[in-house]
Amino acid sequence: MAQMEKRCYYVVLGVERNASEDEIKKAFRKLARQHHPDLHSEEDKKKAAEEKFKEAGEAYEVLSDTERRRKYDMFGHAAAGQGGGEGFGGGGFGDVFGDIFEDFFGGGRGRSRAEQGNDLQYNLEISFEEAINGKEANLKIPRWEVCETCHGTGAKSEESIQSCSACRGAGQIRLQQGFFTINRTCGQCQGAGKIIADPCKKCRGQRRVHKERMLSVTIPAGVETGMRLRLSNEGEHGMNGGPPGDLYVALNVKPHPQFVRKGQDILFDLRLHFVTATLGGRVEVPTLTGSTMVKIPEGTQHDQILRLKGLGAPGLKSHIRGDQLIRIKIEIPTKLTPQQRELLNSFAVESGLNIESQGEGLFDKVKKLVRISHAFRA
Repeated sequence: MAQMEKRCYYVVLGVERNASEDEIKKAFRKLARQHHPDLHSEEDKKKAAEEKFKEAGEAYEVLSDTERRRKYDMFGHAAAGQGGGEGFGGGGFGDVFGDIFEDFFGGGRGRSRAEQGNDLQYNLEISFEEAINGKEANLKIPRWEVCETCHGTGAKSEESIQSCSACRGAGQIRLQQGFFTINRTCGQCQGAGKIIADPCKKCRGQRRVHKERMLSVTIPAGVETGMRLRLSNEGEHGMNGGPPGDLYVALNVKPHPQFVRKGQDILFDLRLHFVTATLGGRVEVPTLTGSTMVKIPEGTQHDQILRLKGLGAPGLKSHIRGDQLIRIKIEIPTKLTPQQRELLNSFAVESGLNIESQGEGLFDKVKKLVRISHAFRA
């Protein structure tokens, strides 16, 4: 019987000749999942799928190897077999098939590896003043730590640790899947290769215990809400000798009743009587370091900003402080004495302002005299 002519490897994988390594790998993974023999129960379909699976594997073996692909592009199938053995031996098959096998069979790779401990986050609320000036905070951190009794083995003694009978200490069990032999993590020892006959009484074989640890943390001056401090290796302890994780201290600054943070500047709203704003003067203003007297220039306007140098927040890197900003909020009186109203009416007349007054001030009397004069002339 004449041998069937091989199809172009690029056609087999459904990619262009200029396809990248990643595109070739993705195409093969797709075909491998589609035509895996173990996905078909009927014998004829199983055999057809097996042929397509082998064809895709052969194409990938060549095209995933830079040198063999170069020769194939030049000489075709005649050169494809050179430089490589039969089957799935090269071209990065280990990673590809490892992913595929895990998709199909849930397989693992080897003994239990050292695992890094989990990172932890502690949410810390501090006052406005503490954020500006910094502080030392004592935190109580709950976390998993390596058991000091068994030193992380989980066993009462070394004699309590025995080789797993299911995998014979290998941590894996060989499984036959169709025409493939794969290794799967042992379910009895979870890949450790050993089982604990007599567990540690303190950690009950868990290798770690839950404890609370007191930790002193320096909060630098100038922090703001949303910032996180990282403390390396202060998280949970790892498993199987793995390194500990990190601890993150997330900061939340409580609002201040008088001050608002604006970067390194601190904003304070000063309620100012309109007379003081007009004529100028000196007023007492609170700051984070105590009260101070501030000169108000004559003719100060509403929402005008006055600045106190160096009374703001420090920078985290430079430590140069910002300023305290004083935003003027001019207050208008809601009740006036007759004399005050008369004075304001006089000021309005002199300024040429047309104001409708509710009282019988000077401005009202002037308007009344004008109306009488007009009536008399008529």
